[in-house]
Amino acid sequence: MYKSLFYCLMILFCFSCSSGEKEIKETSTIEKPNFDYSKFQLQSGDILFQDSDCGSFCDAIEKVTFGVGESKFSHVGMVIPKEGNQLIVMEAVSAGVVETPLDTFFNRSFDENGNSKVVVGRLKKEHQHLVPKAIEFAKTKLGLPYDDVFNILNDKYYCSELLYESFNYANNNVPIFQLQKMTYKDPDTKATFPIWEKYFEDLKVKIPEDQPGLNPGGMSKSRFIDIVHFYGKPQGYKGKNI
Repeated sequence: MYKSLFYCLMILFCFSCSSGEKEIKETSTIEKPNFDYSKFQLQSGDILFQDSDCGSFCDAIEKVTFGVGESKFSHVGMVIPKEGNQLIVMEAVSAGVVETPLDTFFNRSFDENGNSKVVVGRLKKEHQHLVPKAIEFAKTKLGLPYDDVFNILNDKYYCSELLYESFNYANNNVPIFQLQKMTYKDPDTKATFPIWEKYFEDLKVKIPEDQPGLNPGGMSKSRFIDIVHFYGKPQGYKGKNI
């Protein structure tokens, strides 16, 4: 039951999420099967921040997670090149580290105007040299399992962790995204969210409260990147008109 909600399951405060394509499509609220993402020219190394729709899990997560302009991001992937001058997305989902077609990625969730709730981050010009090595690292992780216990030290990956490690490798182990302490507690009650208690109980592991991690929202505010395009309006966004 709980694994079927993985798409935006894993981002409380300072860590991240994801799920398989089937679960993502089931939680989309607007049917728009052919969103035109070509309105903006993507390039290799672009970071795609996504606001998904996944019900009660996302509601709890988004209560404590904020991105650029207060956006509620629950997933992130990286644009990489494919043969024939095509671009795809490298991401970590419940099936593991996978390559995903752009149209699949962009047709997961939509704002009230039918636009894909994806925001594009791009490394600043002075950091673009990191992109090839980051992509090289990410490709070596293709097929590895999803990190359902959010342990930054194991050889499994959740979505933010994959990009964190990829750019660490590219930048000689100097982070461009910062780890912070994870929390699974409701900021109002200071008690662990019941849904997290159940989740980790089912996995038979201790809740990793205060362990290091990161999430798409925090990553979107990194000083190493610029936000270069809004395809749609993420929930909570309070910035300039899109």
